[in-house]
Amino acid sequence: MSDDDGFKIVADNRQARFLYEILETYEAGVELRGTEVKSIRHGKANLRDGYALIRKGEAWLHNVHISPHQTASQVFNHEPLRTRKLLLHSKEISKLVSQVDQQGLTVVPLKMYLKRGWVKLTIALVRGKKLHDKREDLKRKQETREIQRVMKNN
Repeated sequence: MSDDDGFKIVADNRQARFLYEILETYEAGVELRGTEVKSIRHGKANLRDGYALIRKGEAWLHNVHISPHQTASQVFNHEPLRTRKLLLHSKEISKLVSQVDQQGLTVVPLKMYLKRGWVKLTIALVRGKKLHDKREDLKRKQETREIQRVMKNN
């Protein structure tokens, strides 16, 4: 989507789709500081090693790197890897808690985007893929590429 309708993707965790089987997705807000929002608007966010934990009825985002803002003073700047609170409804949090505890699943961020000026995050409930699943995905991807190549040449 474009910036015209108020939707702009800032960061995408493409590796998560390769490493995990995505079961459910949720849209969450993120509690941020001013310099973090400025950095995100410039596309200085990395979701690759990020994950979410739920403690005491609140969801927390860990290991997501948001670069310090360049023009801000170091006194007012933020810590790049600090833990940030996720803003979810209590029903969503309780559902995530039950599934993470009972089935041994994980919550990872998939996409960070701006929606009508607000920073939003798509988080997913995931199960780790086995090595044979990854190989199967690569094989399927390669087959579709070859089919596209043959169709293009004909």
